[in-house]
Amino acid sequence: MVEIKPQDFRSKMTKIFSQNGLSSYLSIERVEQFYNLTVRMLTENEKYNLTAITDVDKIILNHYADCVIMASRFKKGASVIDVGCGAGFPSLPLAMVRPDLKITAMDSTAKRVNYVKETAELLGLTNLTAVTMRAEDGGKDPLYRESFDYATARAVAEMRVLCELTLPFVKVGGRLIAMKGKNAEFELSSAKRAIATLGGRNTVCESLTLSGEGETLSHPLIIIEKKEKTPVGYPRPFAQISKKPL
Repeated sequence: MVEIKPQDFRSKMTKIFSQNGLSSYLSIERVEQFYNLTVRMLTENEKYNLTAITDVDKIILNHYADCVIMASRFKKGASVIDVGCGAGFPSLPLAMVRPDLKITAMDSTAKRVNYVKETAELLGLTNLTAVTMRAEDGGKDPLYRESFDYATARAVAEMRVLCELTLPFVKVGGRLIAMKGKNAEFELSSAKRAIATLGGRNTVCESLTLSGEGETLSHPLIIIEKKEKTPVGYPRPFAQISKKPL
């Protein structure tokens, strides 16, 4: 078991969240949940290859604050699908700080999904369901297609590919919220046709900046509104999506 002193963790968590205007999302119980998540993630990291970040300060900033800063963007009681959930970011932190949300964490890798499912159970998160499924299959499944108020994705694929993997999940009137890297503006410019074809409109690219313990984290957040239904032929098989993006 990884040893992290609880009091040190609480102090660091409180400080970093306070620096970034996120204190309202913390309580004694939630800090304890984040502590338990950290211990579990680092303990299981070698088995599941969950994160390259193992420094506690960096985990709090890069994984927790970076996900929680999105929390205010979801309407009360909304349904959210985290596509390509990986180690459970942003789905696990969002489920912790927004217990009103109904979150589905989807990934094609069974062992990652099992980790997220077991972690949610360990943390007592009854509002998170983990599903093993490829996004292009899920986007065609009547159980998931155009069933969510929001889709989220963090470091999954470039925008043309990402839009085809995520927008089919979103209801008309809902939104895709994509956490992107430094090439976001270029990717977004290239994805105009894909966005329009898949029913998206009114795209916004915002820059988020977080700070903590001498480090500054800055990256874009792309928000796309779903204005029309996605045509029946999408998403295509992944080989087609990747070989010939829209």
